[in-house]
Formats: sequence, structure tokens, C-alpha cells
Amino acid sequence: METAVFIVCAAIVLAGALGVVLARNPVHAALSLVGTLFGMAVLFLNLEAHFLAAVQIIVYAGAIVVLFLFVIMLLGVDRLEDLSVEPITGQRVLAAIVGLGTFVLAVIFILSSSIGPSDSGPQILTRDITDQYSNLRQIADVLFTDYVYAFEATAALLTISVVGAVVMSRRMARSDETQDTKVDD
Repeated sequence: METAVFIVCAAIVLAGALGVVLARNPVHAALSLVGTLFGMAVLFLNLEAHFLAAVQIIVYAGAIVVLFLFVIMLLGVDRLEDLSVEPITGQRVLAAIVGLGTFVLAVIFILSSSIGPSDSGPQILTRDITDQYSNLRQIADVLFTDYVYAFEATAALLTISVVGAVVMSRRMARSDETQDTKVDD
């Protein structure tokens, strides 16, 4: 059975890699990359490397490819949009309220729970290797106890960078639009 899974996943990985290199449309290339990453995740599962499979799906297929697609869509827009008109009335106010509420709930959760940095430092090296926890569980325990603040700060930094990229692209689109109107006059 392992050989059959390997052969099928290897074919998926090779087809996806060829799709990334040979596709003319960048969106199709990014979707081929997703196929390659999913095939690699199954190969990691076949090797019983559960953490690497989870990272492959969550980080690479989930975040990096979405970022690629986001940049492709920002750079490859063929039509001009009126940025002064909101497509959904009140969406900016609602987004600010939801964002603030999520931040407040996260702070309340961290302050009211026992999750947070411990005084004894990282515990992953002091645990017995014959412990009943899997390596994924041990990493999650350390990540969400000893390093929870660093984890949350990284998430906030990535969110701020995405918002900054959107704001900068909207400003660039506005400046391009005003230059086009000046040239037409």
C-alpha cells in the first residue's frame, strides 16, 4: 500500500512541478504549486512525519500560496476600479469593530487563562522521550505555552504587513488613475 501511495503522490508532485514551470497563466502556476505541496504533504505522512505534513499544508499551501495569489491579483488587475466607492456600505466600520473585538477577546483569553510564558523556560528538552505525547503535541504545548506571545506577535506582524500592502497598492492605483486623467486632458 505504501508503494502505491508513493507512486500516486510522486506523479502528482511531478505533474504539479511541471505545471508550475510550464503554465503561462500565473494563477494556474500557483494552483499547480498547491497540488505539488499537497502531494508532498501526503509523502510526509507516508514517512510518518506528521508535523512536516501539517506545516506543508498550513504554512506553504495555506499561507504562502495565498500570498502569491494575492500579489498576482494585485499586480495583474486589468480593469480600473473606483476606490472611493465602497462595494458594501459600512464594511470598513464593521471590519474595525470585528478586529477590535477579536483583539479584546484574545487579550482577555490570555489574561484569564493559565496560558503564557512559564518561569521554567522551554519544557521540550526536559520531557521524557518515552512520553505518550506525539512530537506534534509536544511542539504545540511549547508553542502555545512558553512562546505564545512570540506566536501572537508574529501573527499580528503578518496581518499588519498584509494590510500595509493593500493600502500601498490602493494608493498606487489612485496615483496611476490621476496621472491617466492628467494625460487625457
